[in-house]
This record gives sequence, C-alpha cells and structure tokens, in this order.
Amino acid sequence: PGTGKTALAAQLALDSKSAFCKLVSPNSMIGMGEHSKAQLIAKTFDDAHKSPMSLIVLDDLERLLEYVRIGPRFSNVVLQTLLVCVKKAPKVGHKLVVIGTSSSASVLEQLELLDVFNVSLHVPPLTPTEATAALGQLGVPNVADVAGVLAGVREPIPMKKLLLVAEMSLDASGRIDDTRFASTLQEAGIL
Repeated sequence: PGTGKTALAAQLALDSKSAFCKLVSPNSMIGMGEHSKAQLIAKTFDDAHKSPMSLIVLDDLERLLEYVRIGPRFSNVVLQTLLVCVKKAPKVGHKLVVIGTSSSASVLEQLELLDVFNVSLHVPPLTPTEATAALGQLGVPNVADVAGVLAGVREPIPMKKLLLVAEMSLDASGRIDDTRFASTLQEAGIL
C-alpha cells in the first residue's frame, strides 16, 4: 500500500491521449448499493466501447468489490460485472486498455479476477536511492541534504509516505528541513 499505483495509473491515462478516459474509483461510489455500482461499471465499459481508443482505470479493486478478509466477503454482483466487462473484446478497429490497481494480487487471484488482465506489474516501495531520485524529480531544491538522511533508511519507503514526510518537513522557504525530515521519518516508522 502507498506505493503510488493510483498516481501511476492516472498518469498513464493522462499520457495515453485516449478519446475516452475514465477512472472508476470506490471514492466516487460511497453510499451506492452493489447493483448501482455494477450498473455504473457496466455503463463505463459500454461508453468506452463506443470510442475508437479508450482507457479505463479500475482503482483499488478490493474496495470496488467490497472485499473484507473476515469471512471473506465481497460483492459477487460487482465481481461478475468486472469479469464480463474486462473480458469483453472491443469492436474491430477499436482499442480498449483497462488498468486495475490492487494492494493484494493474491485476493484477485482467489476471485479469479487476476487472470482477466493480460499483464500484472508489481509496484514496489522505493529504495533510499530511488527516494532521493524521486525527490529530485519533484524539484526539491536541497535534495543533497536529504540524501544523507535517506541513506540511513533500511526499509523500502512507500511513495505516499515519502511525499507526506517531505511535505511535513518543508520550511517557510519551501526547502526540506533535514532535521525535521529525519524526525518525521522516525515518527512514521521508516528510520
């Protein structure tokens, strides 16, 4: 969790320049029943099939399915809708890319949803070197100061935590205070 899968999928969608691009997220379905969710998902796929080039991001598949480990419990209506919709081939001459994000490939495998996707990629947390490079890409002016602190990190760092810690460590001039950065990393259980 927190490795940046949603952000990566959203960036891919933006870069695709597809005529139809849609994010299907559990955040936009709060309060909806499982039949309403299934209808919304089916409509999204129907709309995508009308366009010559479409991209759909299915974000946080476990939450879309209302998956709960205890039991386990999930919405079979939503699962069956996803299975049918993702498997359905677009019309001749049309293209459809479907990206799904998940924090648990094993759950998707148990639900037989993993197999409907052609490619499965693991997005790992960042090594300290990658975290330093990421902060540099984000334009952190004093990334060299922060690199020394990150060198002491022994565990991989989820992108979301790195961004949170960096934001919490900014001083008034927009630079990362390396002392505050180190203490915030400690408080977050990373250092």
